[in-house]
Amino acid sequence: MLDIKGLNVWYGGIHAVRNVNMSIGRGEIVTLIGANGAGKSSAIRAAAGLVRGWKGEMIYTKPDGTQISLAGKQPETMVRLGISLSPEGRRILPHITVEENLTLGAYTRYDKHEIEESMEYAYTLFPRLRERCGQKGGTLSGGEQQMLAVARALMSRPDLLMLDEPSLGLAPILVAEVFEIISEINRQGRTILLVEQNAYAALKIAHKAYVLEVGAITLEGAGSDLLENPKVREAYLGG
Repeated sequence: MLDIKGLNVWYGGIHAVRNVNMSIGRGEIVTLIGANGAGKSSAIRAAAGLVRGWKGEMIYTKPDGTQISLAGKQPETMVRLGISLSPEGRRILPHITVEENLTLGAYTRYDKHEIEESMEYAYTLFPRLRERCGQKGGTLSGGEQQMLAVARALMSRPDLLMLDEPSLGLAPILVAEVFEIISEINRQGRTILLVEQNAYAALKIAHKAYVLEVGAITLEGAGSDLLENPKVREAYLGG
């Protein structure tokens, strides 16, 4: 579905991502793990069209088999192609309601009836958002804001859902809930690219995983295999 070859990202003089090669197959959960500052968010932001001037190749294959180069594509074009990002830090709009935040997630769509179906899907997936649909986004708890951020990204009906640090700052019980919902979204047919510092939770649900260190991929394999890898266990799983 998405093939990334030789991806390089710079911020000024900082070489944040170095010759990264990744492949995300349709129907998979693929996770990118690594320490803070390893370049994970830079890689996923490049794939979302939010980073300018990256070098390399990113080819997206649509459900009908059409292959499209993502070089130079604007973020709104990515959304229309079927690629949606739930960003690090949630980035919901705090002064408008939950429902208004969700409606903004469908800004590239014009099919009113299907937008309403997507809204109902979001509320079914996240019942607490239905309960708080009229509340301002800023009044929600951290966990509820994260649910809103994921639900908003789903409102564009993406083929590829990218999640940047969905468990950041959440209590352990909420982390478990968020990862169960991610698995459920995948079971319903959506491909997921997951960037996470919580290596254990991410590897536990991932079909495939990559370890990023100082901007470069140092390990890759099945999520279950990397869970048992001694280097990964020592560096990210507390031994």
